[in-house]
Amino acid sequence: MTEITHKFDQLPPAIQRFILQWGDMGGQWGVNRTIAQIHALLYVSDRPLNAEDIAETLGVARSNVSNSLKELQAWKIVKRVPVPGDRRDHFAAEDDVWEMAMRIASIRKERELNPALETLETCLAEAENDSRVSATQRARLEAMQEFTGSMDRWYEQMLKVPPATLLRMIKMGNTIVGLLGFGARAQKPET
Repeated sequence: MTEITHKFDQLPPAIQRFILQWGDMGGQWGVNRTIAQIHALLYVSDRPLNAEDIAETLGVARSNVSNSLKELQAWKIVKRVPVPGDRRDHFAAEDDVWEMAMRIASIRKERELNPALETLETCLAEAENDSRVSATQRARLEAMQEFTGSMDRWYEQMLKVPPATLLRMIKMGNTIVGLLGFGARAQKPET
């Protein structure tokens, strides 16, 4: 676990909890805990921070901070910002939650969904003339390709929807489920 320093202890408990939890969630999503904690610290910071501030606050090595900042910049959720009178590099996180989510989704799509689709297409092409691939195996590959392709098409469609409209759609979730006949009403046994 990350060594907690006196500077970290000076942060309000809610901010400490957020940074630690964001780090834990990052680990569950396949993101290095320190990278996620640095992102959380920058996200809640009132001002841009330099690498030394980050290292001292989180109690991590300066080299780890530098590498983590490069990764966060590659994801385009942290940027370098100038601070008048200070020659050091300072960093700030994207503060628009929707923009941040869309950037993360875009990177994850490029790193995970696109290769999965390419692999499934290749597997299906190879399986087409291979008598050792059973009908069940072929059908499962096709089902996975259809599902993954549907997620890809859905993602592309959602990029065209303004964030305010997406939020309204999300808030309508229970209404939509009810209109489609799912949920509590659909689960009640008929009498």
